Amino acid sequence: MGLPEEHAMSTSIQRYHIGPRLAEIVVHNNTVYLAGQIAETLDKDARGQTEEVLAAIERLLNEVGSEKQKILSATIYLADMADYDAMNDAWSAWVVPGHTPARATVEARLADPRYRVEMVVIAAL
Repeated sequence: MGLPEEHAMSTSIQRYHIGPRLAEIVVHNNTVYLAGQIAETLDKDARGQTEEVLAAIERLLNEVGSEKQKILSATIYLADMADYDAMNDAWSAWVVPGHTPARATVEARLADPRYRVEMVVIAAL
């Protein structure tokens, strides 16, 4: 006996930009999960890298029909907490007032020492 069709549809998983280690976007049950986003221009300071990461997040969300106002949760990883204010300056200029997500910011050793910030977000579709 199979699942009812509506249940089968509600549990479908769509993956976008699939690579050998991760998918950049996974959509399940009207929720969008983004892989950790990093800047491509690694010679930028923390604010510059944050702005680049936020632009990538917005582009990926828009690709699947979501938007930054629908971000539910954000986890921000900083290589050095000394960059907290610079990251927050870029974040505050980008986030939509009244639509701020739940958020955590932690210091972590990132995969490349040139990375200053990495962000992971979950959003509603």
